[in-house]
Amino acid sequence: MSILSNLKSPAAWWSGGMAATTRWMESTLEVARWENMRKAGRRWGWWGGALGALMGLVLYSPASWLAQGLVVLSDGRLLLAESQGTVWNGDAVVVLTGGPGSRDARALPGRLNWTLRPRLTGLNLTVQQDCCVPTPVVIEVRPGWGRARIAVSPSGPVGHWPAAWLTGLGTPWNTLQLGGVVRLSTNAMAVEWVHGRVRLEGQAQVGFDDVSSSVTTLDRLGSYRIDLVGDPEGRVNLSLMTVDGALQLSGQGQVGLNGLRFRGEARANESERGALDSFLNIIGRRMGDRSVISIG
Repeated sequence: MSILSNLKSPAAWWSGGMAATTRWMESTLEVARWENMRKAGRRWGWWGGALGALMGLVLYSPASWLAQGLVVLSDGRLLLAESQGTVWNGDAVVVLTGGPGSRDARALPGRLNWTLRPRLTGLNLTVQQDCCVPTPVVIEVRPGWGRARIAVSPSGPVGHWPAAWLTGLGTPWNTLQLGGVVRLSTNAMAVEWVHGRVRLEGQAQVGFDDVSSSVTTLDRLGSYRIDLVGDPEGRVNLSLMTVDGALQLSGQGQVGLNGLRFRGEARANESERGALDSFLNIIGRRMGDRSVISIG
């Protein structure tokens, strides 16, 4: 009877078949949607993992990476040894060396501390060291296309270092074995690299206070000053002068595309000429009672 009823009612049979087909299609589409969502979730998971790994790499980059970068920039003459922490917050022992192949090295006492922070215009590096840079100094780095600018703030005293630290650079410092203090101060100083050319803006002053040397029997050679001034052509003009002392130093020089060129001379006060004779022979070419210093 039900068979006859279905035969007499084709519309009902057709609608039932369509409903079954529709349910099957909806089920298939639902499975496809779920599969697509699963694949999309997997893709987003991979992207999220990669982004998280990248952020972790950036945020927790080891301090040794910064140390290696400084080795490259200084041609192996300035090292951050025993570095700890990250690129962004770390500390290390600062060492001067004579460069690749040199056995000379001299470390500063204590550890240099730094923080590196990104800014809209570049990076701000803040450094401080109890022995030599007691007041934090900010070095602003502004990279650009084919150029980079480094500015030091605030203006004024930057730090002071033992002159004996220079023996780490090798010859002639390891022969002279200097004593005393080296001081650096700046006035709106900035160094800019433009397509391989270096330009100094502002001024800097390097003081050598109460200098002594193991080469002479004198307890004190004197105090000296080097003034560095940038010019509009991108050159750095420097002048050496004597503040006081038995050893009289003077000279003029310039740092440009061809490196450093300096011409100067050293003389001894008449009363200490005998004690300074060996020292004058080492630092330059003797011409009578004076020693001519020539670089470049």
